[in-house]
Amino acid sequence: MNISSDPDYLAAEIDIPRPSLAREKLLEEVRRKLETGQKGLNLVIIGHVDAGKSTLMGRLLYELGELDEKARRDNERGSERAGKASFKWAWALDESAEERERGVTMDIATTHIRTPSLLITLLDAPGHADFVPNMISGASQADAALLVVDASPNSFEAGFERAGQTREHLVLVRALGVSQLVIAVNKIDLAIDAESRYNEIVSTLSPFLVQSGFQLPRVAFVPLSGIEGINLIDKSSALPWYDGPTLLSALDALKPPARPYTLPLRLPLSNVFRGQTAMASGIGVSGRIASGVVQVGDRLRILPGDESAVVRLIEQDDDSAPWAAAGSTVTLYLAGVDQIHLDIGSVLCPPDAPVPLALAFTAQIIVFDLQLPLTQGASVELFHHSRDVPVTLSKLLATLDRATNAVVKRDPRVLTKGQSARVQITLRTGTISGPGERVAPVPLETFTVNKDMGRILLRRGGETVAAGIVTELLTLA
Repeated sequence: MNISSDPDYLAAEIDIPRPSLAREKLLEEVRRKLETGQKGLNLVIIGHVDAGKSTLMGRLLYELGELDEKARRDNERGSERAGKASFKWAWALDESAEERERGVTMDIATTHIRTPSLLITLLDAPGHADFVPNMISGASQADAALLVVDASPNSFEAGFERAGQTREHLVLVRALGVSQLVIAVNKIDLAIDAESRYNEIVSTLSPFLVQSGFQLPRVAFVPLSGIEGINLIDKSSALPWYDGPTLLSALDALKPPARPYTLPLRLPLSNVFRGQTAMASGIGVSGRIASGVVQVGDRLRILPGDESAVVRLIEQDDDSAPWAAAGSTVTLYLAGVDQIHLDIGSVLCPPDAPVPLALAFTAQIIVFDLQLPLTQGASVELFHHSRDVPVTLSKLLATLDRATNAVVKRDPRVLTKGQSARVQITLRTGTISGPGERVAPVPLETFTVNKDMGRILLRRGGETVAAGIVTELLTLA
């Protein structure tokens, strides 16, 4: 291990803790907490740009008491000074200067709300097409999704047509394993006939949801107005025709999935940074634990790479914790490692159970609505959690029956919209002009071994062309 002269690194080396619990006792404590404690759920907020996602979440935070009156007034005054008074609620989540200037969410904003039975981590994803990779990073951490659509005249149609993000976001979250969905029909107060507009949106979206793999009994539609606070917490007299749940009730009805905490730890990193406080100093990393459990004092491998680090501090739900388990979005502060050895997309894992590093693998994919068919040798981008790397469809092995997975045709020449197929994917290590830099292998596992580590997305030319699961690791680093 290289010793750095970085003062943060050296300070972190001074007091390295030791694990306080043996693994068996730790797993027992995790099991007991999951059975008796308040359930946690990660919720990604998705939708077309300007649908009002950040405004809705800012107003919801205020109504639930998570945004205090002083912060609300500061945001209101600041947005008015910037000539963006309508963004006063959105500023609760859009905190960067560039986001506030442009009036769009660019990265994943994270905060928490409590419902009667859940502690929900909100992941506010960008709606603009330029930031789809950031949206994928957020969706890969989610247990459920809140889709926000704009009910004002012509706006829903703009988001739902081919160039809009409503369709792509729905396809992406379903491909990443999200099966529970709440749809906020926002700005319902701006619709000319609110009831007719709501019914129109429900009837338009429902067939597409089924086509995308959602089950309608697991989808809740909620008409509301984020900026006016209509139907967020309490039933509203403004919607006398609606007898369904409020937004809070619909969110509270979501079911946290089973957590694979007994599997080896897998923590894909979505952020790497330097801590700025006395307690949270040194190198910080954050992400959602895909599987396993981590405790203060654990030594972890960083893959790809040859480095390891010790967990010095764990932050979860804005508080320090002795341990964290699968499904939790956490921040870890590490000792014994330099920041140059950590990247977004790196995976932390136990030294005795490292995640495999793949250079080539087979996958079963479903091809989306694409402009040009996929051919053998096609260059695409592989997205896996927060990592994206250039890859080649090195072999088209077979097309499959989508219902039975039976082979329909071996060695097809092309793959077209709606087809299911088995393909071989290989990391690209060069460019057209000549050899390129060596591409780091991708930390992957097959879907049967670890569901969260076995899902992939493929994109080309700014559009998502396919999604699927890893079925076999062929070439390991």
